[in-house]
Amino acid sequence: MSTTANKDERWMQCALVDALQGVARAHPNPIVGAVLVKNGKLVARGFHDYDRRDHAEIVALKQAGKKARGSTLYVTLEPCCNTGRTGPCTDAIIAAGVKRVVAAIHDPNPAVSGKGLARLRRAGLSVTLGVCEDEARHWNADFAWWIRTGRPLVTLKSALTLDGQIAQKAGSATQISGERSRYSVQRLRHEADALLTGIGTVLADDPRLSDRTGRPRRRRLLRAIVDSRLRLPGRSKIVKSADHDVVVFTTQSIRSPKARALERAGVEVFHVAARRGHADLRAVIRELGKREMLNVLLEAGAGLNGAALQAGIVDKMILFYAPKIMGTGGVPVARIPSSWFAKSPALKNLRLTEYGADFVVEGYFHDPYKQHRKRS
Repeated sequence: MSTTANKDERWMQCALVDALQGVARAHPNPIVGAVLVKNGKLVARGFHDYDRRDHAEIVALKQAGKKARGSTLYVTLEPCCNTGRTGPCTDAIIAAGVKRVVAAIHDPNPAVSGKGLARLRRAGLSVTLGVCEDEARHWNADFAWWIRTGRPLVTLKSALTLDGQIAQKAGSATQISGERSRYSVQRLRHEADALLTGIGTVLADDPRLSDRTGRPRRRRLLRAIVDSRLRLPGRSKIVKSADHDVVVFTTQSIRSPKARALERAGVEVFHVAARRGHADLRAVIRELGKREMLNVLLEAGAGLNGAALQAGIVDKMILFYAPKIMGTGGVPVARIPSSWFAKSPALKNLRLTEYGADFVVEGYFHDPYKQHRKRS
C-alpha cells in the first residue's frame, strides 16, 4: 500500500469514528462523519445530527473557516449535490476552496448516487472513492435498504445453544448468552429505530424491551408488538412504561374496549389485515417503513421468527451462540416446517466474532445496496 493510501485510510478511520456519533441521532438521514486535513494536520471534524440540520461536511467547513482552503476533505459518504433540508454540500465544498475530496462510498440513494462526486470533478477537485468502503457500507446498510425499497432493514437477533435452541420449553425464559453478549444486544437496540417482538415473548418474559445504554438518541426506541388477538396485558411492564413509544399490530378492531384501554395507557393500537389467520407481517414492515424506521431489530420467539423468515421480511441475522448443549425438548430459534428448507436462502457476507465465551454469526439474506423487487 502506498504512503498516500495509508494516510487516506488513517484519516478516513477518523471520519468513521466521528460518524458513529450520529448513531440514533442521524436517522432518517444516513450516518456520516467528515474530517478536514491540511499539511498532514487535522483542521476540523464533524458528524451529522438530524436535529442540527447541517451535514457532516458543513459542520467541518464551518469549524475550519478559512483554513479549509487547500485542504483535503475525508467523508464517509459522497457529498450531496441536491437541495433538501439543507443546500448542496458540493457547492459549499467548492466555495470553501477544498482541493481534494476522499469519499468512502457513493450515496446509496439511486437518485443522487455518483452525481455529487461528478459535480466536484467538474469543478476541478481531485476525487478519490472507496477508502474504508466495507466499514462505511456496514454502518449505512439500513439507510441504503430503506432509501431503495421503502422498507426498514430487519435484523433477526437471537441467543441460542450450539444445538440451535433458545429455551428449555415453550413459554419459558432461559438465559443462554454471557454478559458481553448481553451488553452487545443493548448496543444493537441503541442502533435500532424500532424493536419488534411477538405477544408470546411478552407473555412469557414480561420484558420492557428498552434501550438501556444511556446514550443519546433523537427518537425514542419504538417498541412494536405483533399481537393478532390483542392479548397484551394492561399490567405488563411494556404497557406500564409506555409513553407513546409502543405500538401493537393486531387484526382486531381498534374500537374494542381492550384497544381503547391500551390507547388510554399510551399504547398505539394499529390494525393490519390478517394473512393465513395471523397479522400480515409484510404490512407491519411497510408501516414501519412509512414511519421512517430504517432499522428494525426482531427479538422474538420461535413462532414469530419462523413466520418472519417464511414471509421473507428478514434481511439480516445476528446469532449469539453460547458454548452449551441443551439436548432434547428445547425450543428452536424458528418454528418452520421442514419443507421450507429446500427454498431457504443462504446467509451471505458472513462475519464471525467472539464475545467472551460466546461467538456471533452475522450475515445478510439481502444485499442492502441492491434494490429487490417489492413484495405486496
